[in-house]
This record gives sequence, C-alpha cells and structure tokens, in this order.
Amino acid sequence: MQGAEMEGSNNNSGKQKPLPKVRELFKNQRKESEGSMESPNLEFEYGDSDTLMAELSELYSYTEEPEFGLNRDCFEEDFRSQVKQKKWTELDLSEQKAYVMRLLDALEVTNRDKRLKVARAILYLAQGVFDECDSELDVLHWSRHNIFLLYDMGTFTALLELLSMEIDNNQACSSAVRKPAISLADSTELRVLLSIMYLMVEIIRLETEEETPEWKTARETFRTELGSQLYNGEPFALLLFTMVTKFCSMNAPHFPMKKVLLLLWKTVLFTLGGFEELQELKVKRREKLHLPALPEDSIKVVRSMRAASPPASAMELIEQQQQQRRGRRSRRMAFTDSLEGDSPFLKKQPLVKQDSLDTYNERDPFKNDEARDEEEDNDDADSGIEGEVDPLDRDVIIQPPPPPPPLRPPTERLSFPKGLPWAPKVREKDIEHFLETSRNKFIGFTLGNDTETLVGLPRPIHESVKTLKQHKYVSIAEVQIKREDELQQCPMTMGEEEVEEMPTEILYVGMLSNLSQYVIALLKLLLAAAPTSKAKTDSINILADVLPEEMPVTVLQSMKLGIDVNRHKEIIVKAISALLLLLLKHFKLNHIYQFEYVSQHLVFANCIPLILKFFNQNIMSYISAKNSIYMLDFPHCVVHELPELTAESLEAGDSNQFCWRNLFSCINLLRILNKLTKWKHSRTMMLVVFKSAPILKRALKVKQAMMQLYVLKLLKIQTKYLGRQWRKSNMKTMSAIYQKVRHRLNDDWAYGNDIDARPWDFQAEECALRESIEKFNCRRYDKNPNGEFSPVDNCLQSVLGQRVELPEDFRYSYEIWLEREVFSQPIRWEELLHPE
Repeated sequence: MQGAEMEGSNNNSGKQKPLPKVRELFKNQRKESEGSMESPNLEFEYGDSDTLMAELSELYSYTEEPEFGLNRDCFEEDFRSQVKQKKWTELDLSEQKAYVMRLLDALEVTNRDKRLKVARAILYLAQGVFDECDSELDVLHWSRHNIFLLYDMGTFTALLELLSMEIDNNQACSSAVRKPAISLADSTELRVLLSIMYLMVEIIRLETEEETPEWKTARETFRTELGSQLYNGEPFALLLFTMVTKFCSMNAPHFPMKKVLLLLWKTVLFTLGGFEELQELKVKRREKLHLPALPEDSIKVVRSMRAASPPASAMELIEQQQQQRRGRRSRRMAFTDSLEGDSPFLKKQPLVKQDSLDTYNERDPFKNDEARDEEEDNDDADSGIEGEVDPLDRDVIIQPPPPPPPLRPPTERLSFPKGLPWAPKVREKDIEHFLETSRNKFIGFTLGNDTETLVGLPRPIHESVKTLKQHKYVSIAEVQIKREDELQQCPMTMGEEEVEEMPTEILYVGMLSNLSQYVIALLKLLLAAAPTSKAKTDSINILADVLPEEMPVTVLQSMKLGIDVNRHKEIIVKAISALLLLLLKHFKLNHIYQFEYVSQHLVFANCIPLILKFFNQNIMSYISAKNSIYMLDFPHCVVHELPELTAESLEAGDSNQFCWRNLFSCINLLRILNKLTKWKHSRTMMLVVFKSAPILKRALKVKQAMMQLYVLKLLKIQTKYLGRQWRKSNMKTMSAIYQKVRHRLNDDWAYGNDIDARPWDFQAEECALRESIEKFNCRRYDKNPNGEFSPVDNCLQSVLGQRVELPEDFRYSYEIWLEREVFSQPIRWEELLHPE
C-alpha cells in the first residue's frame, strides 16, 4: 500500500497543474465518455420466485435425467395391468380417482421395492404424464390437473407417513455414515417422496386464471393444513427443519439437501405468504393498531427505480487496460502536446478512468494477494457508480473542500433530480433528541420526553419541530415494544395477552426450542454452497444428491457434472437466502422480539462475515454465470428429443444477460444484511471492522436498481465511521445514497459528527437486547406452573386430596419404592423446629 502511495507522489512531483480552461475541457470530455457508456438496466423483476418452469427444472439435477424414463416405465407397467386400451388423459375423472385410490392402497405394502415403484408411478402423474403430451404447456396442464386430484385423494398425508419412516430409518442412516462416498443411489426413496411433495406444494401454491372453485378451496385448505399442527402435532416445516439439522450433524449424510431446502422454502412461502402478502398484512396491522397509513408502497417504488452508472463495455475495458499499460508518463506527454495547439487529443482520445478504490488502494479482508492483484487490475477499468479520480486531477481532488455552512441542506449544494423516491421519515426519539439539544442550547435545561412544550425556543426551532412532526413515522415494532414494556411492568393489571394463532406464531413456537440449531445448520449449508468457500475435509458434503454412482470417464461427462455441481450449489444458496429473508420479515411483522431473537442467533453464528465473504468475489461473473443446460431442463427434456451434447454447446450456455437465481440470491443476502444491521450500532461496526466498504462497492457494478439500493443502504449506515478521506474520495457514492435511499431528516450520516460517531458499548447493547428477548419469551411461552405469579395451594386437606397420575407400572414396584424412599430414610423431626 505504501509503495502505491509513493508511486503516486513521485509521478505528481514536479508537475504543474493544468490550465483551468484545459482542465475544464478535459472534464467535459470525461463526462461525454461517461454518457457514451450508458447501457440498459438488467431486465430483472424481483419476486417471490422465478417462473414455474424454472422452479420445476431446478428441483431435478441433470444426473437424475434417466429417472424420468424409470418413473414412466413404473407407471406404464402398473397402469396397463388395470386399464388395457385407454391412455391416462383419455380417462374420465371417476376412473382416474379409482386408479389413484388403488395406487394409494399399494403404497401401504411392506415390500420396499414395490413401494418405491408405486411412488415412482405417483411421481410420474405429478410430473404431468409427459409421454402423452406434445408440448411443455401440456405437461404443466396435466401436472396441475393430476396434483389437485392427488391432493383430493389424500396423497400428501400418505406421503408424509412414508417420509417420516424414511427419516427414522436408522439402518439407512448408519449405512450411509459408514460409506466412504455417498451418491445419488443412497437417497432414491427420499428423493422420490420429496419430489412429489415439492410438486404438490409449488403447483397448488400458484394461482392461475383457469381454475375451478374446487381448486381454490383446496388451495386454502392445503395452506391451512401445512401451517397448522395437523402433521404429528407440529407444522410441516418443522419436520423439514429437523431433516436439515440431522443432516448437518452428520447423522444422515444421505439426505437430499437441495430438495429438502427447496421444499422448506416453498412451504414457508405458501403458508406465511410472499412479499406482496407481507405488504398487505402490514397495511392491515397498521390499521388495527390505529397507525397512519404507509407513505408509499415499497414494492412499487423499488420496481420504478432506475439503476445508476453502468459498468464499462468490453471494448472500452480493453482500450482502458491498454492505455494503463502504456504508463502515466505517455498519457501526460500526450496531454502536454495537446496544449501546444492542433492535437486532437481533447476530442478523440478515450480516457482512462480510475476507481477511487485503486486511488486509495483499499484492501479486502478476505482476499489473498493473487486475488487482490487480479482485482486491482480489473478495478482500473471500472466505471461503476463510484466517483472517478483522474491522476491528472489528483492533486486538486485530494485538497480538503471548504466546510459546508451550518444548517445548510445538501440540496442547496448539489443539483439533483426533482422528487426523491421515498418520503422522509422521523422517529419519536429523533424529535426528542432534537428538542433536548435545542433546549440545552437556548434554555439550559431539558424537559425529558416532552415533545409539545416549545416555550423559550426561537422561531426556527418551532418550524423545525413542525416539519419533523409532519414526517413522523411510528412503526409497528415501536408499538409492540411499548406494549411489551407495559406487560412486563404491570403483569397483573394488564392481564394475560391474547395471542392470535397465526401460521407465523405457530411456526415460531415450534422453532423456539431448537432455533439455534436450525440457524447454525442453515448457515453451515450456505457456507458450503458459497462460491468463495474452499473445500475442506471436515466440511459438509452437500453433493450427495448430485453425484452419480459411476464417476465421469469422458471430458464431456466431466463438463456436464461440473455444470450440474455449480448449479446445485447456486440453487441451495437461492433457497436458503429466500427462506431466511422470509422468516425475518414475517417474524418482524408478527412481533419485533421474535425477529430480534432470530437475528441475534444469526449474528452470533457469524452470518454477517459469511455474507461479506459471499460477496467478496467477482460478483458480475457470479450473476452472469451460465451453469445451466437448457436442453436438459424439465419439462423440455421429457417433451423434445435431446440433440447430441457437445463440449461447445455446454460452454456456450444460454443467451440470457444474467442468471435469475444468482441475482435473486444476491439481493436476498443484501436484504438480510440490512435487516441484521439496521439501527444496531454494534453490528454496523462489524461491517466497518470486516472492511465491507470495498466489497460492497464492487457489488455496485451490477446495474440493477434494487440490488444497488440495498448496497447503498449498507454503505449509508457506516459512512460516518469510514472517515473523512473515504467520504471525499467517494462523492459519487454519497450522491447516489442521497438520490436512492430514504432520508431521515436529522440523520447526520454524511458528515459523521462526533455525537453520532461516539464510541458505543457494543456488548451492553447486545446484552440489553438479549435480556428483553428472554423476558418476552419467558412471559409469553414459558408455561412453567411454578412461575413467579402462579397461585399456591396452602390447604393441607386439598393438597392431600389431589389425585396424582402414576405410571402404569408403578403398582408392580411400589413396595420397592416405599422401602427406598420412605422406610429407609430417617425422619428428622428436629428440623421442623428450625425456621428457614
């Protein structure tokens, strides 16, 4: 780092500053080159999930392709024994129901192989009897028809019983533990069962225009069943969470984790609701609490936003890299020659842009030296959202700018587009803090939490308070915290709280006892699937359900397996990131302390550095990855004849500008990071300590508005801690934060005053939060009869008259119990005389 600084100082020494007029022409040309590099936004629409075909195709690995034919053969063999002439699509509804009933009866046989054949036949029905279809739409049509029929006949309950048997199959678990290498064959039964259940959940979950009233009723019934305690006394999601923890504890390494995680994510999405349902729930909850309506619909605002400053095109990158290699001296000579008169330099030569990361040589905490060198080479040609500092202007830029005049808003210094996307917000405590500071300054004493009395304060303060109150926003979380404080302080007066048995509440109660295990297991899987993770001998093997029994022997097979493995990891990251985000958002809406409990477990399990480690890669390469083979995707592969695969066709990939699932995963992880760090100074300092700024700035290269928004939010909360020099050299990022991120009217994030950047007792902050969470969980969920406020029966007669439930075998051993517990124990009568 010192070497880089010395080189810059040597190059600048002895060089006169360019003339003001020429410098202005130089900057104008740079602006023109910026304008010429504009490219369209990534056409990405964020939602709960991808298209139905994409979601169905991701359920299957490419190594499972031969099993499609096996499922069809099992169905045809059984179907022909019952129906001689007709096809499945030619049967009427009553005949189809009779055949499904026969299949369900056959599922109860004790022979494992026969049971697997019947399950494969059911899976073929759920997959849409593709051998009788001519197009992919036909497959989806018959898949939907068959799945509603299967659900109506009670198939899901039968499958759940078989799944529970397979989970508790200790023989299969012990044999898998002893195996040196686990392959696809070890999880055959589980994969078939989970595939049917996933297809049922995903297809019933999605509404279509052509559905009958019976299907709508079935959807609501299924949704209620999955979210309630109908399955073994707990929600279905808890059974899947148990599978995840069992897999991560190495007790069941053969579990097909990708299918489990996909089914878990879609179950939570179905039972609790997606992002639009969350927005509707939030509106209803605010109405119920008599709070003002939301100032805007956040989903619509984000979708209407445009991304800023695109990255450079490939040709410009090559030109810029070539110019950089020629050295700064040749560039300066060309510039000096242009001052003499007729040189076309100012009009024609492309300019090298230098990222401020390269100028100040910030290093990343997770990168090794080779990766750093490679990244620095790439950053020279970067023209992302960052402010560029040209070496010729460096001596001008680094001079500290004059301090801004007091009480002058940023809008007076910089010209921005009219109309910011978000309505500004102010918290109650912000108004209290503002008045406390003003009273101390003008009067000399404070009035506590009084926000109404303005006596003695000057007129501008009155106007300021009026403006703050106009934009005051009371969140549902603030109301819940206040209510919880009242319940803790006055438990007898307030009475017992009425808790509505919503699916979110049921899920939280079920997860409460083992929440830390669930969180750690999910993060272990996320770490194992992250592209930046190095393979270790003690790491979890997440490839059990993608590796074939026989390893590839040709180059083509190896390429296909390599694509399959990378795709497999990407799908796992997608499922975990979406699942964690849904849980955090739903728990936060249900009760803030439920959200804080999950958040603390995530933070203590190192979720923050894990996400930063994930982003510490070439994020553009990850988002544009081509780890898919369209010809092998379901349902395309079962309808069309497959052409011969070649190495060229595998390398070419698809023609999409980006990979939907990878961009979806990145946005989810950024949103999780935002939720964990918002209003938490200790966690914000973790971002600073782990040097997240250069990692996050590289993510701004992705020209997608929503992703940029959440990166800018993360940069905004830590700008005051990054130092004045960082803010000076990143003014374009500061401008983007101003334009895109919501304003807190008296949040001095851009200047980093001493009051805001004062040292915090981080440990005390987390401990106080943990204490509040434990009090909440104890008050609401601890059903211990010996609690602090439980009534005590002091009447000897009623105590002795109570009927005590004894175990059934007690009467056979009560004489031994009497001898051991009563007769052999001496009675110490003198202890009655001593008071406690």
